[in-house]
Amino acid sequence: MLRFMNGMCIGLVAAVLTAGCGMGATGESSPADAGETAAVQVAAVAAVQQPITRFLRVSGTLAAQEEAEVAAEVQGRVIATPVERGTRVSEASDLIRIAPAEATAQAVEAQANAAQIEGRLGLTEGAPLDVERVPEVANAKATLALAEGDFERTRMLFERKLLSQAEFDQRSAQTEVARRQYDIARNAAVQQYQALLAARARVSLAQKALADTVVRAPFSGVVGQRLVSVGDYVTRGTKVASVLRTNPLRVELTVPEQYSTEVAIGRAVTFEVDASPGKTFTGQVRYVSPALQADSRALIVEAVVPNEDGMLKPGSFATARIEQASRSPGVLVPAGAVRTVGGTARVFVVSSGQVEERIVTVGQPVGDLVEITTGLKTGENVATKNVTQLADGMRVGDGE
Repeated sequence: MLRFMNGMCIGLVAAVLTAGCGMGATGESSPADAGETAAVQVAAVAAVQQPITRFLRVSGTLAAQEEAEVAAEVQGRVIATPVERGTRVSEASDLIRIAPAEATAQAVEAQANAAQIEGRLGLTEGAPLDVERVPEVANAKATLALAEGDFERTRMLFERKLLSQAEFDQRSAQTEVARRQYDIARNAAVQQYQALLAARARVSLAQKALADTVVRAPFSGVVGQRLVSVGDYVTRGTKVASVLRTNPLRVELTVPEQYSTEVAIGRAVTFEVDASPGKTFTGQVRYVSPALQADSRALIVEAVVPNEDGMLKPGSFATARIEQASRSPGVLVPAGAVRTVGGTARVFVVSSGQVEERIVTVGQPVGDLVEITTGLKTGENVATKNVTQLADGMRVGDGE
């Protein structure tokens, strides 16, 4: 049927192509196509079911692997502060230096005392004690040997009646005195050696005090604070700086009670921080609290995160995913099959040359696939090509 309106020919499309015409200003006819709507070409893929590694979505806070409040071990005046807040230091790097004059003098005095005792004992530094080689002991031993020899001759003369009893008794007493002098010399040498050990201990303490005039970093990291300045007087125990180990970092996460059995040591953790949008960091669970927090009924989980480039900062808020201990099956489709409009996800199920629009709930991604938790069954075919051109009930063709 043709209807003319205002000099124009409008063609109504029925079941077949027809041509409508009208005379324009040029006198030529304008063809219009009508017929069945052309089918949209799609590629259909069946939804599959397979076990999925599940993840818990939790939040937490980044913290330094270690944080030390470094204190002075000796008292004195601060003469140098080679670090500032934020300075990167290696293990044993100088943090502050204290005037060493007093400690140096004490170390020299202790070494002199030890050397004096070593000289009396005839020892070199660090050598063990040989009592028989101590000069006083060696002299007493020689005197004893001479007295014993003399007494042996006296005894032979006395037995032959060539020596009086009084002279024999005198030589015997002299021998006993020599033996006692030898024992006294040995005991004195042992006591002097004990005094030497004490003197060597004082040398060690004095040398440590001298070394402690330089306060050093206990490990590699970053200086969080420097608490003293040049000219300050510090005493033993005065905090002078804080040092943080920032590689690796710890991320402390809070897991709800209902998921507390799904977390285990060694599980993978991925997370993001606001300071690095779009970048994902990876760590591993190192610690799982043996008990829930009484106030929040939550489980504290700690993961270790590499931080070689220093992008992560202690104190940052982290949104994380923790790999669950168990796996469960899920329905998966290609991510391109899901169309989301206004926050609502949908797929188009292909059946008998037509598509049916389904509102679905999307679960977690698995590589190039995405989980569908509701709205779709295993084995149903979904369109993955030209999805944005589809509508419910539209005819489709095979676009593969």
